[in-house]
Amino acid sequence: MAESQALESIARLVPPGSRVLDLGCGDGALMAHLQSARGCTGYGVEIDDAKVLACLKRGVSVLQLNLEDGLAVFEDESFDVVLQIDTLQHLRNAETMLRETARVGRSGVVAFPNFAHWPNRLAVLLGRMPVTKRLPYQWYDTPNIRVGTHADFEVLARSCGLSITDSFGLHEGQEVRSWPNLLASTAVFKFSN
Repeated sequence: MAESQALESIARLVPPGSRVLDLGCGDGALMAHLQSARGCTGYGVEIDDAKVLACLKRGVSVLQLNLEDGLAVFEDESFDVVLQIDTLQHLRNAETMLRETARVGRSGVVAFPNFAHWPNRLAVLLGRMPVTKRLPYQWYDTPNIRVGTHADFEVLARSCGLSITDSFGLHEGQEVRSWPNLLASTAVFKFSN
């Protein structure tokens, strides 16, 4: 239930009928939902063979690309919305990919685990790296290259010249609009140039 509520919270940020690019689309669940529930079109981008196959089985058009190579295959403003859901923390050059997201899309939506969530802060205060539902890996085997906070993304977006048009947190599928940096396990932002 919580996962479907979170999916719907993110989907509401995408206007009906939008042309969408979903970077790091995983198994294509979000793109499939946007196609069926919101009448969107577009592509997913994924590098993992099994996830590309899962997208195709869902009827999601997918391109197998390494995001570390950038988005040069797409022209400026090719999409209405570019999504980066649980992608940014896996990329070596997050700032470059954020700028590329803004270049190829008229708007962007980013979501990532919020390291400033209070249980994470408590774990660090007690001398341990956090292991939670949103950060389920030990420090030595995490696929995350970096951790970020709700507050930190606001600074990054401003430094890239982006305007945040909506922001909130998610926790257990519920939107958190008060104190999201402290009370939300996921940070969510919608932005434009």
